[in-house]
Amino acid sequence: MYRFFFKYIIDFVIALIALFFLLPILLLIILILSIQNNGNPFFIQKRPGKGGEIFKVIKFKTMNDRRDLKGELLPDSERLTKIGIFIRKTSLDEIPQLLNVLMGNMSLIGPRPLLPEYLDFYNKSQKKRHDVKPGITGWAQVNGRNAISWKKKFEYDVWYVENISFMLDLKIIYKTIIKVLKSEDINTENQATTIKFTGNE
Repeated sequence: MYRFFFKYIIDFVIALIALFFLLPILLLIILILSIQNNGNPFFIQKRPGKGGEIFKVIKFKTMNDRRDLKGELLPDSERLTKIGIFIRKTSLDEIPQLLNVLMGNMSLIGPRPLLPEYLDFYNKSQKKRHDVKPGITGWAQVNGRNAISWKKKFEYDVWYVENISFMLDLKIIYKTIIKVLKSEDINTENQATTIKFTGNE
């Protein structure tokens, strides 16, 4: 009952309340990033959601669009700005995803939405991560996030899908808050993004 009904209601209510109270912070970040990124404070990218259905995830833009002499984007670590480092360290870049929760294509808790190009690499077990909506945080994120292998991340994702419960979600929220306060497992200027998944891990 929780998985198929109450989880969505709780997601919607909490996301709505959170956006209301975080609105002053959101507006300030939008203003700062708009100035820094030529009027574009958001990073919007296509990601697969429940059932592999593609949607657009919304995050704050923490990297600029600097390019080399050939017109190609510089490495992520070179484009991550100082304010971007702070926003990532405090996980403020994830806040806009509350809008995704309100729109119904994400949950507060669930496997993180990854790149569409990874869909072809999943084995039968790993594909189960798409049996539920992706989340802003999840079981893999509170158990290592960037410090663990792709294989382990997917094992955590599948375990969550098979064991969803209200108490488990509460535990994940609690552990997420602790990690954010301690700035654990957060990408910094020397690790802008995680290593891409190729299906060989």
